[in-house]
Amino acid sequence: MREKWWFPVFYMFAVTAFLSSIVIGFSQFTSARVEANEYLAFEKAVLAVLPGLLDADESRLQLHRKFVERIGEPDEQSGGACTLKEAGRIVAYALPFEGQGFWAPIKGVIGIRADLRTITGIAFYEQNETPGLGAQITTDPFTSQFRGKVASSGDKPLNMKIPGAGLGTSDVHAVTGATQTSTRLEKILNDALTDWRSKFAKDSGGG
Repeated sequence: MREKWWFPVFYMFAVTAFLSSIVIGFSQFTSARVEANEYLAFEKAVLAVLPGLLDADESRLQLHRKFVERIGEPDEQSGGACTLKEAGRIVAYALPFEGQGFWAPIKGVIGIRADLRTITGIAFYEQNETPGLGAQITTDPFTSQFRGKVASSGDKPLNMKIPGAGLGTSDVHAVTGATQTSTRLEKILNDALTDWRSKFAKDSGGG
């Protein structure tokens, strides 16, 4: 037995290497699926913020086909936003946004009409805010507020006011009890909108 002192060491090394290879292989396999699911969630968010495109009864495959057929890819002309065209003209943009929330990154899409001001909707495809509090940014009572709002000029296109406060054309109510999430989301949206609109100003010679 003394001559085989190395056997337990070799055995443990072999088992560890075998199990590690399984974990690595599984991770690589699932990462591709996770990435694909995230992109499908992004596609659904884009369709959700553009007028008349999202049908809740459609399958993920049907939504993907609609996205491919109807949505224009982001480019320099669109300022990095996806586009919806009718009769060859852009009628609305779907602008992706992301930034640090209270607990983790928040990623979503905001829809804007061709006037670069009127909001058509907002949707989220990634967030890990507190359930029942910050996570309510994904619910209809919050997101429905954005439809029809008008992004003002300047560095603060949209304002989030305390629940119950009077609202103007560029204001929405923050989530009750989620001040940090609401404040951070407000900054994320305003940074994205300001940066996006500045690209059009430069193209037109206004910047």
